[in-house]
Amino acid sequence: MNREDAGVPRAVARAIPQIAHAANAIAEALARGGRLIYVGAGTSGRLAALDASECPPTFGVARETVVALMAGGQRALTEAVEGAEDNAAAGARDLRRARCAKRDVVVGLSASGRTPYVLGALEAARRVGAQTVAVVSNRGTSIARAADIAIVAETGPEAIAGSTRLKAGTAQKLILNMLSTTAMIRLGRVYDNWMAGVAQTNRKLTTRALGILREAAGVREAAARRALAGGRGDLRIALVMLKRGVTREQAEFALAAAGGDLRRALGERK
Repeated sequence: MNREDAGVPRAVARAIPQIAHAANAIAEALARGGRLIYVGAGTSGRLAALDASECPPTFGVARETVVALMAGGQRALTEAVEGAEDNAAAGARDLRRARCAKRDVVVGLSASGRTPYVLGALEAARRVGAQTVAVVSNRGTSIARAADIAIVAETGPEAIAGSTRLKAGTAQKLILNMLSTTAMIRLGRVYDNWMAGVAQTNRKLTTRALGILREAAGVREAAARRALAGGRGDLRIALVMLKRGVTREQAEFALAAAGGDLRRALGERK
């Protein structure tokens, strides 16, 4: 299995131009107030849900900014829902219920490239004018053809025939990492290699936020703590306060005027 897995990064690397194109499209959509909507079934849907759930605590975005639609609904995250992935009408219906609009980007994930639920959702997205992206493991498939941007990572036969949770799933995870992270970097939600929008929901993350603030602003822990408290726990606001020597209100205004782009708010990006 390890020998088989070694080929996955190479397969993903061959799709880098398409991944970059999709990441840029996602960043532009989010900057306009749109959303990133993932659609998948089985392993693909679970991986999409994982990536969507990690975006708010990692990048400080609202929960509705990145969402995942799963064939079979929430129950399918932990157990198989027979026949759910074969229902194209359900994919279209779930997308409509999510109120997909022209300003959104819809990413459909399917190792086979033929999953009806995903295809139904992508076709519904195109009808409302949303930009569409396919993440598949086979060329020339119906889902690849249905999307504006087709990301194809040809990982080949699995160690256990047909078990696409293996190499195909690993490729999807790598691609999802790049899509969401690159888009958030473009939006200024990352500062250097620090999680500038990290949500401080536990002691570990609060300690991490203080460490980031100390390093990024070049201050002692006491100053970092004061700034974080003054910024009402918002790491980005605290960093602007420290680096620009401004009040919380001025930092909030600068960040809002920059559209949430931290580097622009700091005057480091034109």
